[in-house]
Amino acid sequence: MRKASRLFEIIQILRLAKRPVTAADIAARLEVTVRSVYRDIAALQAMRVPIEGERGIGYILRPGFDLPPLMFSIEEMEAIVLSLALLERTGDAELKQAAKRVTAKIAGAVPPPLRQTLDANALHAWGFAAPSAAAIDLSLVRRAIRDEEKLDLAYRDELGRPTERIIRPIALIYYSETANIVAWCELRQAIRNFRSDRIEDCQPTGLWFKGEGDGLRQIWVNGWQINTPAAAG
Repeated sequence: MRKASRLFEIIQILRLAKRPVTAADIAARLEVTVRSVYRDIAALQAMRVPIEGERGIGYILRPGFDLPPLMFSIEEMEAIVLSLALLERTGDAELKQAAKRVTAKIAGAVPPPLRQTLDANALHAWGFAAPSAAAIDLSLVRRAIRDEEKLDLAYRDELGRPTERIIRPIALIYYSETANIVAWCELRQAIRNFRSDRIEDCQPTGLWFKGEGDGLRQIWVNGWQINTPAAAG
């Protein structure tokens, strides 16, 4: 890995870390020596990147530091093109429009050789697009996940029986047939999955579960496996 790439990766590691990261941890992730990490951090500090900490304890990046605009490799640009194409297969209209805006912004910012990758129309995500959920705006669900706001669902289970649920949404899974909301169900007192095509109404409650989202996602990741879009609450 070139030095410039290492410096960028170190900044990224520290930006995403929630606690001090040791040089040994960084070295293991970058597959370099600890001594190289010490030299790189000293170089970043000399460039006035606000990294604090010391050997043996760990390093943190002070909040508020922004990276300069990034340049993509051809392979990275192809990954972006394919990812944006995959969004066309979801039933989330807002994400589809966002994908188009992202494409336009990237096309206006990258040099001509990379712009050709966007314009070539050589990479495709094939398959049927998921139908849009008739009774629910998935952008509302995504905002509720970000803001950690509870939602009030009018739902029908796999047997068609109506039920009312207050849920704490923590994830959204897009399948080819539908989308699944992963949530803590206050009725069942457990993680449950709610198919968007079985939701008859969804409303924000103005009630919050601030600070609980990460813990609930950890419960889900450790104890639940979503194997089929037919999983239901």
